[in-house]
Amino acid sequence: MDLLIVRKKVVLGRRRCAQSTPDTDITYYTLSIILGTVALSYGSVPMYKMICQTTGWGGQPIKSAAHASPDSSDPDFDISTRLTPQTQSRRLRITFAGSTSDILPWKFTPQQREVRVLPGETALAFYTATNLSKEEDIIGVATYSVTPAQVAPYFSKIQCFCFEEQRLNKAETVDMPVFFYIDPEFLRDPNMKGIDTITLNYTFFSEYNHLSMHCVERQANTVSDGS
Repeated sequence: MDLLIVRKKVVLGRRRCAQSTPDTDITYYTLSIILGTVALSYGSVPMYKMICQTTGWGGQPIKSAAHASPDSSDPDFDISTRLTPQTQSRRLRITFAGSTSDILPWKFTPQQREVRVLPGETALAFYTATNLSKEEDIIGVATYSVTPAQVAPYFSKIQCFCFEEQRLNKAETVDMPVFFYIDPEFLRDPNMKGIDTITLNYTFFSEYNHLSMHCVERQANTVSDGS
């Protein structure tokens, strides 16, 4: 009698497990998708940043001209050789633009409309950001690009506020510097012939925006314009 009762309990337990398995699988599957999406949203920005700064993809200036140079693997390579103004060259007109996303209550503008530099000559420019909110501190993150996009591999930043969280207290105004130069290799690239004006553009987003999606959209627009 006891054995019969045990067998019935085992059968009943198996039935319950069989009935709950599909729901359990769906729950695990849903949780996996949610966790994967969260991980991707946090990881995509630094990953895209690394790709953009290494390759100049999507009009993103590379972190340093040496990173794109075949000579950078040479232990005797000196980056200062890139920082020699090419006095025989024409001066390039660098213009500046700035904007913010619709949901970021900041005012963000360049302090200068343009500068003129020689390839290999360093230049310093400033942007001004103001938190228009009088009630809360706000964190913003900036993306940047260069037009024409094919100039990006030669536009090298030494110091920049891009991709880093910038926290502004309520009603606070700060100056943000950009220290850069145009790689002299620009002069040796036949594709750069006729390019005299380069625009550096920054866009500030709320820290919660998907920055990588903005970069991908910008790249798509670049490809569309070039077609």
